Amino acid sequence: MKKRLFCIGFGYTANALSRMLIRHGWSVAGTTSKAEKASQMATCGVTAHLWHDNAFDPSWLDATSAILISAPPTKEGCPAFAAAGEAIANNAKTLHWIGYLSTNGVYGDHQGKWVEEQSELRAGSTRAKRRIYAEKLWTNHAVAHALPLKIFRLPGIYGPGRSAIDSVRAGTAKRIYKPNQVFSRMHVDDIAAALKADIDQPFSFDLFNLADNEPAPPQDVIEYACKLLEREPPPLIPLEQAALSEMAKSFYADNKRVSNRRMKDALGIKLQYPTYREGLASILKNEQDRP
Repeated sequence: MKKRLFCIGFGYTANALSRMLIRHGWSVAGTTSKAEKASQMATCGVTAHLWHDNAFDPSWLDATSAILISAPPTKEGCPAFAAAGEAIANNAKTLHWIGYLSTNGVYGDHQGKWVEEQSELRAGSTRAKRRIYAEKLWTNHAVAHALPLKIFRLPGIYGPGRSAIDSVRAGTAKRIYKPNQVFSRMHVDDIAAALKADIDQPFSFDLFNLADNEPAPPQDVIEYACKLLEREPPPLIPLEQAALSEMAKSFYADNKRVSNRRMKDALGIKLQYPTYREGLASILKNEQDRP
């Protein structure tokens, strides 16, 4: 029987994983609330189901062996759970894998120290606290119904069309400086590879941090993109002088280095892009190699 992935929410990471699985013979379906997005999904070989007012048809999960949940929680709670929690529980016996995409924002601020999966959750932002709530919601549901749930805490995601290369070209890149500030990030193709590795051979761990090997200051990433594009870097701006949105400011309130040790040891993957340097260079090279 052909393996089938169902994506509740079809964003950047779900798209990358879907493309990878389709190349390996899987069929993929997913939800979206936008007709234009549904057309794009169909072009990529993904069966799209329009998701309005969280209305979820249980038949959408027919013949599904794996589920990826990436729809973010809101102030009302987790829309994916409200819409599909019961349907997923009713399919527990046929499901091989369920992945919930969370964020490493749940760790909050650790003053630049390394965090691992068992580290204290110090989330300060409302957005990150909602993620903690959603993680607990799905974890309790998995225990109650014997669901094969895995939680993946994602870092900053970049890749083609969504990287420092693009922001430098668009003239929107800023080099913002906060002393000793670092962020963890990961190329979307490496994220997809990690997810696929766990789908192919699920491990006993039910929680993974995903990140590349080098947490780095954000201004260094912009500077490297400028170097690749042979452009002058934008001026270095102290954080307190930067005109940032409240959401952007909240990212700088947290400072931590996310360990990927469990990901590499348990999933056995070798990162294609171990740092932002390889990732950005590859993005630019692939653009230049296109006919």
